[in-house]
Amino acid sequence: MMRIARYGYEEDGRLEAFYASLQRDVKLFVFILLTLCIYRAYFMYYMAGYMTPGTGTGDIALALITGLRLSFKTAGAAVLPTFLFCTLPVLISPQFSRALGRLRLAWGTLAIFVFAVLFQARFPFYRQFQSTFHMQVAAGLQDDVTAIFMTMLQEYGLLWRLGIALLLTLVSFVLLRYLLCSRGTYPLPRLWGLQRVLFACGLVLLIAAVSVFLRFGGSFTYGSGVNWENAGVTRDMFLNECILDDGQALYRARAMQKRIAGGDITGVEKEQVRTLAAQAAGYQGGGDTLTPYLTRTAHGARMPKPRHIFIILGETYAQWPMLDAYEHLHVADGIKGLTKEPNAYYSRRFMPNGDFTSVAITGVVTGLSDVNMHVNYQPRSLHEVYPTAMAPQFQKLGYAVDFWYGGVPSWEGMNRFTLAQGFDHFYGYPDFHAEKVNTWGTSDGQLFAALGAHLADEPPTVHLIMTVSNHPPYNIDVEAEGFDLNEARAKTAALANADDPDQLAVELGHYWYMDRVVTSFVHETMAKYPDSLFVITGDHAVRMNPSRTPTMYEFQSVPFVLYGQGVTPKILPPDAVGGHTNIVPTLIELIAPAGFTYVSIAPSLTESSMGAAFNRDYFLTGNVMGMVNEERTELLPGGKEPPDTAAVYDVLRKRLAVLRTLSWQLITHGDTLEGQ
Repeated sequence: MMRIARYGYEEDGRLEAFYASLQRDVKLFVFILLTLCIYRAYFMYYMAGYMTPGTGTGDIALALITGLRLSFKTAGAAVLPTFLFCTLPVLISPQFSRALGRLRLAWGTLAIFVFAVLFQARFPFYRQFQSTFHMQVAAGLQDDVTAIFMTMLQEYGLLWRLGIALLLTLVSFVLLRYLLCSRGTYPLPRLWGLQRVLFACGLVLLIAAVSVFLRFGGSFTYGSGVNWENAGVTRDMFLNECILDDGQALYRARAMQKRIAGGDITGVEKEQVRTLAAQAAGYQGGGDTLTPYLTRTAHGARMPKPRHIFIILGETYAQWPMLDAYEHLHVADGIKGLTKEPNAYYSRRFMPNGDFTSVAITGVVTGLSDVNMHVNYQPRSLHEVYPTAMAPQFQKLGYAVDFWYGGVPSWEGMNRFTLAQGFDHFYGYPDFHAEKVNTWGTSDGQLFAALGAHLADEPPTVHLIMTVSNHPPYNIDVEAEGFDLNEARAKTAALANADDPDQLAVELGHYWYMDRVVTSFVHETMAKYPDSLFVITGDHAVRMNPSRTPTMYEFQSVPFVLYGQGVTPKILPPDAVGGHTNIVPTLIELIAPAGFTYVSIAPSLTESSMGAAFNRDYFLTGNVMGMVNEERTELLPGGKEPPDTAAVYDVLRKRLAVLRTLSWQLITHGDTLEGQ
C-alpha cells in the first residue's frame, strides 16, 4: 500500500490536490450517511411502541435498507456544496487546499448540527402528528412564532433537546476533524503522460456515475430508484415514516407545498368547475359567476328561531374520550351528559376540516374545504367576502355575528380575516380584560365568563367561539379545579401502549377542564336564555392520543352535538356524516323560513346522502374511515361490514372533486367562471 499523505502536505499538482480533496468529500459523505442511519435506527428503537403490533423483522430490515438508500440522496446533497466550493477550486489553486479544508470542516459541522436539531425535534413532532415532518411545518411558520417558541420551551423540552443536539454536534465535530484534518488520504498513483489523462477521465466518469447512483437513491434509473413518494414499502405506517430521514421529510413538505401552490391538489379538477358546480346544487343555468350554481333554497324551519346561536370549537375536542372503551376515564362526562338529554342530537360520524386550529376556523367562517392554501392569509380573503361565507348569510336572517377567542386577536391574523369576511366583532382576551394564563392567552373559564356577561345587552347574535385551554403548554391547575390527577395517572398507566401515561393524564385533565367549562356554560346559558342553540365540536383531534397506535377514528374524529330549544335526537338523520363546512348550511336549514336562499358548497346535514366527509389526509363514510391518498380503510365503531374498497373510494372521489374544486376556484379566482 502506498504511503498515506497527511492533510497539510505540499501537493505536487492540481490533480493530486483534487484527488486528496475528493477523498475528504467521500469521508464527509460516509460520516453524514452513517449519522442519518444511526438516527433512524435509534428513533425506530426508542419509538417502537408506535409500530403496529405483530410487525416482523423483515419489515424492519426493509425499512432500514430502504432508508439507507434514501439517505444516499440526503448525504449526497449535503456534501455537494463541499465538492463544488472546496474540491473543484483546488484544480485552479491547489495552494488553498488547507483553507478550503477548513471550510469543508465548518460546512460539515453545520450540516451535522442541523440534522441533530431536526433529530431532536422529530420526537415531539411525531408524538403530535403521527408523522415525520410534513406540511404542518409550513403551516406552523404562519402561526404565532412567539407562542410556538414558548410552547416548545415549556412543553417539549426545547432547552434540553437543544443541549443534546449541541452535544451530538460537538462529538461529531471532534470525529470529523480527525477524519478530515488529521487522518490522511491516499496519494495519487505515480502516473505519466497518457496514464495520467486516462486516470483523470476515469475519475470524471466515476464521479458522474456515483452522482447518478446517489441521485436516484441507490440506482442508476429513476424507475428503480427510491424517493419520498415511493419509500413507503412496508405494511407499517410508523416504519414508512422512519424511512424518510429528516432531510427527506422536509423535502417532502417543500415538494407538496410547491405542488399545491401550482394547483396540483388531490381532487381539484380545474377544467370541470362548471360541471362540478352544477352537480353541487343541481343548477344547470349559464352565466359567468359561481354563486348561482351554489345558491340553495331552504326547505323551512325545523325549530323555533333561536335568539342566540353558539358554535363552539373546542381546542382538541377529540371524540375518542366519549367512546365506551374510555368511559372509565371520566373526562368527557359533560358532553356525554348533554348528548343524553332530550333536546340534543349527537353524530359520531364527524370530521375536522384539518389538523390545525386555523383550518377549522377558516372552514366554518368561509364554508370552504381545506385545499392547503392558508385561506386566512390569502389576499382575496382580506379584500372580498366569499359568497359562501357564514357572516352575511346569518346577517340576512337578522343576526349579528361575533367571534370570541381566548387568545390574542392578531393570532394567525384571525381578527383581520374574520372582520374582512363580514363578522361584526372580534373579541380576544385583551378585549374583555381577562388574565393571561399562558403564552396563548386566557383560560376557558374567563373566556366563557366574559361571553356570558356580554349576552344580556346583545341583539340576536351568532357566536363563533374558539377555546384555548386544552393546548400545550398545559398549565391550568386542573387539580385546583377538581380533577384528580393521581387517579388519572393510574388509569392512563393501565392503558395499552400509552406513550407517556403521566403526560397523557395532564392532557386529559385539560380536556376535562375544557369539557366542564363548555358544558357548564351551555346549561347556565340555557337557564337564562332558553331560546338558545348550541353546536359543539372540536377544531381537530390530533395531539392527544390514547395510545401510540390509535385507530384512524381515534386520531381524527371530533364530536358533533346540537343542543337547544327545538332540538331532538331525530332532528337530523342518525349519525349524519359531515364536517366543519356542513355546520352553517345545517343551521340555516334548521332555522330559516321556507324560500330563504343561501350559498354553500357543502350540503346541509338535513340531507341523508352526504356520502363521505374528509380533510387533507383522512375521510369517513357511515361505515369506514380511510386514507385519502392511499387505499387503506378501517371499520368504524358500530359500523357494519364495509362495501368493497373500490366502491368506498368512488364515493370519496366524487365528494372530493366537488368540495375541493369549487373551494379552490373561489380562493384562486373568486366568484367567476370565466374560461370554464
